[in-house]
Amino acid sequence: MLQGKTIDQLNIGDRASISKLITEHEVIRFAEITGDKNPIHLDKFYAGQTVFGERIAHGMLTASLISAVLGIKLPGPGNIYVSQSLKFRAPVKFGDVIEAEVEVVEKNVERNRVRLSTTCRNQDGTVVLEGEAVVIPRKE
Repeated sequence: MLQGKTIDQLNIGDRASISKLITEHEVIRFAEITGDKNPIHLDKFYAGQTVFGERIAHGMLTASLISAVLGIKLPGPGNIYVSQSLKFRAPVKFGDVIEAEVEVVEKNVERNRVRLSTTCRNQDGTVVLEGEAVVIPRKE
């Protein structure tokens, strides 16, 4: 079984990322799973009348990529996601490739907590989401 890193194995500046193509299919599946059927995500005509001029992905779909990095890569399996702040900076459009990256910025060994910066960028390097996460790394 895969094991994530413990606090002693983590260093300030450690980074990990994943990339994901955001498709119409992914957005529809996310809407079905969450029940968020806001027409900005699903209805071409409605979305065309908005400031974006087209359908966009759910912000939380983008944010969920951060969860994937934390759960799979850094710190990885066994960590507990405690909190997340999010600032949505730009829309994610169908066909965008989003890279979600986390970076260790602080360790609190006494409390076994790690603070990480979290950033999502599109294929052009535009930051679409940023924030911070706190996790409890796995014990030995």
